[in-house]
Amino acid sequence: MTQYRRIYKKGGCYFFTVALNNRHQTLLTDNIALLRLAFYTIKKKYPFTINAIVIMPDHLHCIWTLPQNDDDYSLRWRLIKTFFLSNYPQRNFAQIVGG
Repeated sequence: MTQYRRIYKKGGCYFFTVALNNRHQTLLTDNIALLRLAFYTIKKKYPFTINAIVIMPDHLHCIWTLPQNDDDYSLRWRLIKTFFLSNYPQRNFAQIVGG
């Protein structure tokens, strides 16, 4: 079993890779406006800086810097993913997340 070591540092700078379960989909680039809206909406309530981002059809890479008093990147990712999936037009979650 893979063991992840997550480091939480207030005001930290983090590199993330987020991938779809089905790597043959083009969900992210096909719905880029919705993905932008998800980031924008969550950033308004839970600020962070996007230093760099690369969005590909089935995954994305990004570098974030969190505010000096905050280290909760997990909350932000959960909310971004939830927003995106909740507003996804087809809502066929089995295809997106597997199962």
